[in-house]
This record gives sequence, C-alpha cells and structure tokens, in this order.
Amino acid sequence: MKPIDLRSDTVTKPSVGMRRVMMDADVGDDVYGEDPTVNRLESLAAEMLGTETALFCTSGTQSNLLALMAQCERGDEYIVGQYAHTYRYEGGGAAVLGSIQPQPLDFEEDGTLNLKKVSGAIKPDDHHYARTKLFCLENTHMGKVLPIDYLKAAKNLADDKGLMMHLDGARVFNASVKLGVDVKEITRYFDTISCCLSKGLGAPVGSVLCGSVETIKKARRWRKLLGGGMRQAGILAAGGIYALTHNIERLKDDHANAMELAKGLARINGIEVNAKIVQTNILFADIKADMKKLCSFMKERGVIIDSSNHLRLVTHLDISEEDIEETLKAFREFLVKPF
Repeated sequence: MKPIDLRSDTVTKPSVGMRRVMMDADVGDDVYGEDPTVNRLESLAAEMLGTETALFCTSGTQSNLLALMAQCERGDEYIVGQYAHTYRYEGGGAAVLGSIQPQPLDFEEDGTLNLKKVSGAIKPDDHHYARTKLFCLENTHMGKVLPIDYLKAAKNLADDKGLMMHLDGARVFNASVKLGVDVKEITRYFDTISCCLSKGLGAPVGSVLCGSVETIKKARRWRKLLGGGMRQAGILAAGGIYALTHNIERLKDDHANAMELAKGLARINGIEVNAKIVQTNILFADIKADMKKLCSFMKERGVIIDSSNHLRLVTHLDISEEDIEETLKAFREFLVKPF
C-alpha cells in the first residue's frame, strides 16, 4: 500500500509521463548556456509569468536568495513577513550571504502585511539606517491567497516609496487557480517572482526565478558564485516543462481534497479546524492529543503527518479522494481509542 503522505506537497513523485520526457531530454552544458531544454524551460516560465526572462534554480530557497541579492546591496534592507519563508525558513541566507538586513512584520489573518505598517517600517534616507530597498510578499501564505486589490495597493506603495517588489510565489499557481485568473494577473505587480516546480506542480527538483533581463543577469552570476551552475540540467528542466504544461489546472483537485479533509476533520470530536478559511491545498488543525503517539498511530495505518504541535496537512497530486477517506478513518479511530 502506498503511503498517504500529507506532510507537504514537496513529497510528490514524478509521474510516468514526466519521467519519460526527463529520460528523453535533449541536453547540453547549461553553464555555457547550451542546454536547449533548460533554455526552453526558462523561456516558457518567463512567458507564462509575464517577465522578460527567467533563471532555472536548484530550489525555492536559492531562487529567493538570488532575487534578494540581485536587487539589494550590502547594508540594504528588505521588508518581509515574520513567518515568511524568505525570512524564517531559509537559513538566514540573505543576512549571512548577502549582508541584507530583514525587517520582519507580523502577518494579518488573511496572509497580507498591513500596508500602513509597511510604510512605517521604511527607513529614512539617513546614514544611521539601513536602506530599505525591497518589499517581499508570499502567495500563497499558509494556504491563503492574497487578493488582487491588495497586490495593486502594495505595488502603488512600493512605487511611491521607490521599492522593488519580490514575490515568493512557491505556490503562485495555486493562487491563480483559486482566483480563476491567469497567473500574470498576480505576477504583474512584481519585479521578480520565484515559482517552485517541485511542490504542487510535481517536478522532482527546481524553481524558476523570473524578472527583467538586467536582474536575471545579476542573479545568474550570483547563482554561479553560490555553486548553482549546473551542466546537463535539461534532464531536470524537462520535468519542470512537463509540470508547467500538464499540472496546473489539476491543482483544483488538490484544493477540493483539502476542503473535504477539513470538513471531515471538523466533524470529529477532539479536532478543531475551520473549513471556511481553507482556500487552497493547505489546512491547519488543533487536536487534543499527544502528537508523537498520533504520528506513530497514523504511520501504522499508512498516513504520514508532521509531528509539530500544530497539525498542518497538505494535499497534492499523489493524494486521491480515497486517500482522504482513509485519513479521516484513521483520525476517527485514533480519537476513540484509549491511550
């Protein structure tokens, strides 16, 4: 029996069709710019996200870091959410490797950053302060989709204050599918966009950083310096092309499965989850149980979950409607079983 892995959408396995195009990929030396499949992926990503060009990166962590380092100098500052991936979960790379100071702000309930607080956090043009250079947003954030009107207002603020805009769009296609809009309606407000291929889109490796020719030229140099120059990377890029051409519209299935899981959990005594706030493929729940015992119990029944105190469950292309039913069955069994 295959495991039902709900820890993250990073655990997806490449499909037979994806493996086939990867095996047959036409390759060259990407450091010389000669890998035709990498070049095709970068052109496709730029076209889809509405930018001049793009850069294939090993990971979302790398593409976010390259965006920051390509747009900020030593001693500059970026404004970011307190629980944003670019600040909290990427090893402090901007500060450690870029000498870029983060200015974190608390998120609002809907995943936005309060624009009045953002404006108040921008430093004066004075040598006592770091230079505020970049405003970073995340879409989706904890599964929540940023409204288009908010993005417009954020862009207006950035333009007024002379800031660049970066989007950590690891799951930006989840956001576009949820809103029912072309992804360019989201990305048009940003100077750079990082988009993961290895989450809900199902590729085994990689992200793309999209932006202007000038910015991506800088990012490419930083990528090489950071050891990210790859050779016959078309084998990996082929998986990314397949992901972008086959696995976007089906994201709505992941959203539907997450909603069914949330509704089912909400009906179980001992679990608190608000299904009304589940928007995409990520849900959070509170459970009155020992998490280590819960994880062990679920694993015995083929369901893998994270052992953190706050239960986070993520649906993806390897999770079916039947898997949702099996998961709910296991949760119900655990909560009626004496421990």
